[in-house]
Amino acid sequence: MGAAPALSGPDVESEPAGPGPAHWLRVARETAEDLATDAVARDQAGKPPFDEVARLRESGLLALLVPAGLGGGGADWPTAYAVVREIATADGAIGQLLGCHYFVSWSARFFTDPARADELERRTAAEQWCWGGGLARQEPALTLVRTAQGRVLNGRQSYAAGVLVADRLAVRAVRADTGEPFAVVVDPARQGVAVDGDADPFGQRLAAGGSVEFDAVPVTADDVLGSLTADEDVLSPRTGLVSPVGRLLSVQLRLGMAEGVLAEAREYSRAGHAPWHPDWPAGSPRDPQVLTAYGELTVLTRSASALADQARDAVHAGLTRGEDLSYEEYAETSVLVAMAEAAASRAVQESTARALDIIGARSASARLGFDRFWRNARTHTLYEPVTHRLRDVGDYFLNGSHPPFVLPV
Repeated sequence: MGAAPALSGPDVESEPAGPGPAHWLRVARETAEDLATDAVARDQAGKPPFDEVARLRESGLLALLVPAGLGGGGADWPTAYAVVREIATADGAIGQLLGCHYFVSWSARFFTDPARADELERRTAAEQWCWGGGLARQEPALTLVRTAQGRVLNGRQSYAAGVLVADRLAVRAVRADTGEPFAVVVDPARQGVAVDGDADPFGQRLAAGGSVEFDAVPVTADDVLGSLTADEDVLSPRTGLVSPVGRLLSVQLRLGMAEGVLAEAREYSRAGHAPWHPDWPAGSPRDPQVLTAYGELTVLTRSASALADQARDAVHAGLTRGEDLSYEEYAETSVLVAMAEAAASRAVQESTARALDIIGARSASARLGFDRFWRNARTHTLYEPVTHRLRDVGDYFLNGSHPPFVLPV
């Protein structure tokens, strides 16, 4: 193997600092409760979530993963996962927006030098930046072209979360001359950048997703964070963890939405009617079919949660081991995350669909808003299907093949 790029920036995984997980979980619950009060109305309005991002700023959650010494919350990834999951119970779209922000803003530590990573994180905390974009492979690719005046960025990113409200974008682009992929940070206010809310999804409407057009956007050396090559000759096992780190956010998002719909359906069933519309009765909470359905969905969700906890612990342990992490340990962690993805995908799709059956025909009412859970879950799982992950699990189990380096959408 050749020289592997070292993970840059302060190591918050081994030296956590700041208020602590209990504080951030309390803040996340309070923020989720606030978001839940008008979740249905906001989803139906479908406006860019500037107000929701303002709520995240006020709570301090945007700077959660920035080291305390750089002005941030000093939290670790297990805390960030718990926060995203809590927010997703109330609003899956805002959970995705926050998870995307955490992933693309934190990924600078993997791909750039420590001084540049520190500068980006310090400004993220000081100016309360919200990040958007995505580093996944796409066709056609964005290109970095060298001109007489320097490099420029060209192309169109067809979909990326958070772009409608982002203060900074992190995108994947390839050098036109060599084809090597790089992570690039871009100010969306820069000349030549055009953000378009043309995605118009039926779910995850408030994830601020859209397309971005780059027309000869000037790119400095500081804007190019580093290589996104998947070649194991230059990719260290620890750097490879950036993939399962990001994919585990999707797992937490799915589990949050599954837990959110079950909690809301339970409150409806317990009350015997919709609290906001007492003329609409619910089915009997002693109905054997209702009890069986809740039992099955609880087992399904709790099982997926247990697998997600194992994956979370493996990712955290891998980040803590640092450069001592082996390729085999990385592969085992990546496969475990893939298993959690599959289990969480099934849990959220079953829970959001069958909750409608439990409530019955009344769940078709837009006023109740139960449909938003199904729409959000289905939209997210369309963008992040688990078919390839299941294939990776099978190939590893049967043939011992290492999963490929694949960044999340």
